[in-house]
Amino acid sequence: MNLKEWAKREGVHPVTAYRWFREGKLPVPARRVGGLILVESPADPAPAETVVVYARVSSADQRADLDRQVARVTAWATGQNLAVARVVTEVGSALNGRRKNFLALLRDPAVTTIVVEHRDRFARFGAEYVEAALTAQGRRLLVVDPAEVDDDLVRDVTEILTSLCARLYGRRAAANRAERAVAAATLGDAE
Repeated sequence: MNLKEWAKREGVHPVTAYRWFREGKLPVPARRVGGLILVESPADPAPAETVVVYARVSSADQRADLDRQVARVTAWATGQNLAVARVVTEVGSALNGRRKNFLALLRDPAVTTIVVEHRDRFARFGAEYVEAALTAQGRRLLVVDPAEVDDDLVRDVTEILTSLCARLYGRRAAANRAERAVAAATLGDAE
């Protein structure tokens, strides 16, 4: 940029900036090109990386597991020389698309790296879409243990049925209906 623009941006009078250039006291590199003085502005510093640990358990009776999960993931991140800025925890199903803390984490553009223990702690299904969206924004998802957790297929189906039943019939009886549906499907397969 030219010297006059630099002076305005820095809050310095253009005559003072020109005098500094002549005397060699300009605080940034500059050179004369014809009748124009070009100031080489230093590259803007890269924004600092903001690393957030996200931990989740499905139910309130697993709160002790939540604390252990946070400890494991934080220790891993520290071992990878990542400075953890904050820890976000949540109790709720991975199928619940309205997890308040999870959504706030995704909305925050200042968060550059999200660290989770397993991919299913982040999202049971569609985690690859969320990860692709983060990558498109220049952000990333780090998974401590990338191996898929071998969950029983029946448990996954039960969670899906519970979620769907909760929407249809209300949350109180959803678990019972899902269990009966799985039991009926299991009996049908056995015959």
